[in-house]
Amino acid sequence: MARIAVVTDSVACVPRELVEKYDIHVVPFHVVWAGQDYRDGVDLSPAEFYGLFRQDKAFPTTSQPSLADFVRIYARLSKEAEGIVSIHVAEDLTGAINVARVAAREAASVPIRVVDSRMATMAQGFIVLEAARAADAGGTVDQVAAATEALIPRLDLIATLDDLKHLHRGGRIGEAATLLGSKLKINPVLSLAHAQVRVLTVVRTRRNAVQKMIEMMWEKVGERPLHASVFHGDALAEAERTAEQIQSRFNCVEFYITEFTPVMGAHTGPGVIGLAFYADEMDDPPTDSEGAGGSRLGFLPRMFSLSL
Repeated sequence: MARIAVVTDSVACVPRELVEKYDIHVVPFHVVWAGQDYRDGVDLSPAEFYGLFRQDKAFPTTSQPSLADFVRIYARLSKEAEGIVSIHVAEDLTGAINVARVAAREAASVPIRVVDSRMATMAQGFIVLEAARAADAGGTVDQVAAATEALIPRLDLIATLDDLKHLHRGGRIGEAATLLGSKLKINPVLSLAHAQVRVLTVVRTRRNAVQKMIEMMWEKVGERPLHASVFHGDALAEAERTAEQIQSRFNCVEFYITEFTPVMGAHTGPGVIGLAFYADEMDDPPTDSEGAGGSRLGFLPRMFSLSL
């Protein structure tokens, strides 16, 4: 273990290989379905979840990790590390980070920095990876926390959904509420900025929505070195097609395909597809990325965890 331990929650969608490489500690959210409590990404796989979701007319509910969940991991890590940096999904989306703060006061015998990522999905995951790499390089708890804070404003998250009703049902619809009830077949492109769901544009077809997201990413990034993830909810084939387009057009130095785990899927339903990304500044040091293949990474045709 690095001197500084890195903790996150299952919303972050960090690829399993990197969780293991950097010894990242993931606290799972919970899905409750038919009276059964499942730990996100532990007791219920995405394939099982989306299969049930398409068949069962009852909707699952979700809950954040408990105080005991956080206390246990902080107490254990306090015996093994000199400090802890704990990075969590945006505070305005869930109260999990407040639970983490209480646990840090109760359980820690070493310094703990609890960081609001102000993001979700793999956008949060990239922040976690930044912390893990800083810790692996020998950073202090303050240096690791500072590295995460510096990356947050550089991140973008955009997505399109098949249906807004699940986002509405979960109370996280934001500006997209204006599109509810439309008689037209529309595909909104949404962003998560400052923990708020915003409508960037509306197009008529799913294909156009995906192309619009790629164009928006190009306008933001251009030819600069790109760290990106295509994330999806039970839409792997479409995610792979999107990944191929991005790989052929952008200067990808880090790239993943990630899948919504059950807790995130409970709030969006199946069919979501989106991009989480940021670009290197020209004077940034190179990233120790996974799966490198020359100057561009081959995309990883796997499904990694995520939830909300």
